[in-house]
Amino acid sequence: MKYIVVLSDGMAGRPLKELDGKTTLEAAYVPEMDRLAAMSEVGLVSMVPEGMAPGSDTANLAVLGYDPKIYYTGRSPLEALSIGVDMKDSDVSFRCNLVTLSEEDCAYEDRTIIDHSSDEITTEEAAVLLEALKEGLKKDGYRFYAGTSYRHLLIKERGEVSDLMPPHDILTKKIGEYLPKDAALLDMMKKSYDILKNHPVNQKRRKKGLRPANSAWFWGAGKKPALDSFQERTGKKGVMISAVDLLKGIAVGAGMDSIAVEGANGGLHTNYRGKAQAAVRALAYEGYDFAYIHVEAPDEMGHQGSIEDKITAIENIDEKVLKTVICGLEEAGEEYRLLLLPDHPTPVEVRTHTGEAVPYLLYDSAAEEKGPAVYNEKTAAETGIVWRDGYQLMGHLLQEEVC
Repeated sequence: MKYIVVLSDGMAGRPLKELDGKTTLEAAYVPEMDRLAAMSEVGLVSMVPEGMAPGSDTANLAVLGYDPKIYYTGRSPLEALSIGVDMKDSDVSFRCNLVTLSEEDCAYEDRTIIDHSSDEITTEEAAVLLEALKEGLKKDGYRFYAGTSYRHLLIKERGEVSDLMPPHDILTKKIGEYLPKDAALLDMMKKSYDILKNHPVNQKRRKKGLRPANSAWFWGAGKKPALDSFQERTGKKGVMISAVDLLKGIAVGAGMDSIAVEGANGGLHTNYRGKAQAAVRALAYEGYDFAYIHVEAPDEMGHQGSIEDKITAIENIDEKVLKTVICGLEEAGEEYRLLLLPDHPTPVEVRTHTGEAVPYLLYDSAAEEKGPAVYNEKTAAETGIVWRDGYQLMGHLLQEEVC
């Protein structure tokens, strides 16, 4: 038996008047999800423990079977693992987003945050900008590391964890009341604007009609994480397939392998089918028992507030990920159990994560199950099946207790 998770980041949402009271998932054309739903266990699951922020960090830990209340030490340290940063126990890691701020003639504090991803800046462009920050913000006890797209890293030696605002939570708002209280971090953010605003990379982006990555934004602080081995906990050899450093970092911490897929970029136009094909190869031909396909696109489109693009992302997952996985495993003659779900909702009207329970679908190719005719938030709620402690769902998928 093979096991697979298709994690559609932020796919769940809320009813929208623009869609006549439907969610983006309800409005999407998802024949494969609906076909599976009729043969699956469908219900709701809470992946974010009460009292914790509804982030992809806590939620994806829970999906993998790790209780976030025990294992979570902050988002950025998990990303540090993915890029090979050797953190000391006394270090603090911060996510460093390259964001777009408004550029009117005013004080830094009076600027508005327009885009947390700078129009999904390319990794190549971002690397050049990060080099400029490394040089211009050089400071004893602080180290910058390049990541993917807009997502980068700052390590502070002998630091303290502080509560910092995620930029995607304050889109369209003036940033003054959300800036760090830490004087050194605030000073670096202000200086980063001066360094980046007229950088040649940003001048070229403006000419192309793209938003400039004109400021650093620090958030997601945390200490060095310590996860148990996924294989020792479950007896399953696992592989992670994601374009996002956070998920790659979780994989490193959990002792899972990670597959890099060409063209996978965490955006709307990622290589959906390539991710699915990599999972099929890993499960059917490379000796893996468990594969985790993480697709960031619905979450990013939710943050951007785009109804149309979020629907497109969901439909791409249905056609290019889910269908490819199912066809590939069936052609290989593999029996499998498949779990499809988001980690948290990212409703387009609020453009950030929320903490409601999400719909899940659990399909077993070797068992008979009867479920609802379609898969969405409403039909999942109507089944009456609810998992309050989401981290326990992994054991249910694997048909065993997870340590």
